[in-house]
Amino acid sequence: MAAPSWRGAGLFQAVLRVWQVGPHTARERVIPFPLLLGCQRRCVSCVVGSAFSGPRLASASRIHGQGSALAHFLGFPQPDSSVTPCAPAVSMHRDEQDLLLVHHPDMPENPRVLRAVLLGAPNAGKSTLSNQLLGRKVFPVSKKVHTTRCQALGVITEKEAQVILLDTPGIISPVKQKRHHLELSLLEDPWKSMESADLVVVLVDVSDKWTRNQLNPQLLRCLTKFSQVPSILVMNKVDCLKQKSVLLELTAALTEGVVNGKKLKMRQAFHSHPGTHCPSPAVKDPNTQSVESPQRIGWPHFQEIFMLSALSQEDVQTLKKYLLAQAQPGPWEYHSEVLTNQTPEEICANIIREKLLEYLPQEVPYNVQQKTVVWEEGPSGELVIQQKLLVPKESYMRLLIGPKGHRISQIAQEASRDLMNIFLCDVDIRLSVKLLN
Repeated sequence: MAAPSWRGAGLFQAVLRVWQVGPHTARERVIPFPLLLGCQRRCVSCVVGSAFSGPRLASASRIHGQGSALAHFLGFPQPDSSVTPCAPAVSMHRDEQDLLLVHHPDMPENPRVLRAVLLGAPNAGKSTLSNQLLGRKVFPVSKKVHTTRCQALGVITEKEAQVILLDTPGIISPVKQKRHHLELSLLEDPWKSMESADLVVVLVDVSDKWTRNQLNPQLLRCLTKFSQVPSILVMNKVDCLKQKSVLLELTAALTEGVVNGKKLKMRQAFHSHPGTHCPSPAVKDPNTQSVESPQRIGWPHFQEIFMLSALSQEDVQTLKKYLLAQAQPGPWEYHSEVLTNQTPEEICANIIREKLLEYLPQEVPYNVQQKTVVWEEGPSGELVIQQKLLVPKESYMRLLIGPKGHRISQIAQEASRDLMNIFLCDVDIRLSVKLLN
């Protein structure tokens, strides 16, 4: 059986042997010692008045992997583990955040920068991966589609390198946007992000057997229009696969048998699991097939392939080191203390909406309007937030409040926990539900 002939030629054998990268769910971060002393949870819902508190502890993340993602999977020697730099917190005061965004970057003598755009179908895991790369959860994540409604920006700064992550909505077609009356930003933002991109990170959910066998047609059109922008393929959720050899078939399909300009020699792999329904593309010169051909299901211009679980800190560190290494000489765009360009209010609204999507069924969360009426610092330095949730139907109101106010209380508590980890201060969220007139 022939092996792939690109950098990291042992991938084929590595996949067929026992897969050593399992699911990791712990999200680790390091918080400076003084912050740990006064950092407590306190989450309050005005509906039932529930509250809890306790110390927040954090452990050191580990860095693994060489510059090449494939080297990690092939078992090449890795550098010693070290502590991951702590991600900066976001100020709970909008004026402070605005000032930091326009502050002159504190660049080193030889700065490097990279603008990386994350593209993928809805629910591919783009926001989860972005949060893990940043080291702090600033983008909303849920199992429902269209959690991310518009482009959001995150910043990774380590030593002389700065990586600007553009987390985009799941790419959709104009027909779907009109049919479901979706915001125009869902359609336009992924394309706009490409105009300033230095690298495209294409994310594919390999656990979804209905969509994993080919790239989204709209995504392919986007890659074709901006073919001059380098791109890499990230195959996400590999921990969900029982048969790791399926990754070989998916690799050949999604890359059309070409990676970094070299042909992959793995045709025999397609006879091993006929039930996977993954097409077996003939390995062709990427220039021989028209970009408008309806048979195109992959992209033959990826420079690198990563196979990971976005929940695995070890896997994500491999990708993060690669992105930092791709940064090219040039001035930073942001101060090193900038984590995101979102305002504190936007972060809060998105996190609460994430909880609505998680706990409310079907179309209900998409019909909830959020209105922040109080945003202030309390007497003990805590952040006090009052938000009204406006719904069009009484049945929605009952669903949102839940039995004895349990659901609205749980939403407030979980949102407060997340915001505490973003702002590094106590957060008091008070939610009320009202019927739209």
